[in-house]
Amino acid sequence: FLVLRGTKTLAVRMERHCDNAERIAQHLADNELVSKVHYPGLGDHPQLALAQKQMARPGGMVSFELRGGVPAGNAFASATRVFTLAESLGGVESLVETPPTMTHASIPAEVRRAAGLADGLVRLSVGIEHIDDLLADVDRGLVAANSETARTTAAR
Repeated sequence: FLVLRGTKTLAVRMERHCDNAERIAQHLADNELVSKVHYPGLGDHPQLALAQKQMARPGGMVSFELRGGVPAGNAFASATRVFTLAESLGGVESLVETPPTMTHASIPAEVRRAAGLADGLVRLSVGIEHIDDLLADVDRGLVAANSETARTTAAR
């Protein structure tokens, strides 16, 4: 019953999911605190052509790397209020996780880095909330990440 009921709104939910993720990916790509955005809908993605061939839309998962490393990633995730901290791909709600301290925490840092998993990596599963709320939450996280990076740098 619930699956059948959910399929009736799946298309409109996926449309909103992708719309929101595309806006957030571009917003992050334009921010100086972010060194890299991993999103197959951005023009500089190394597999853009493949994604366009295989997918109608680039999806709702956005990963990005903060210049401040693990402390910046943790500060970002801790500061969000709309994005919930969770190790999941999510549903209609937006989620945030920091792979270096969550899903990949058991892997030694040197091994993670050698595999291409940056210390400042943050993963977002973008939901269907209003885009203005999501962008404000991303900005809240970026402010916290910037403050943490400045504090960590000053302490050295």
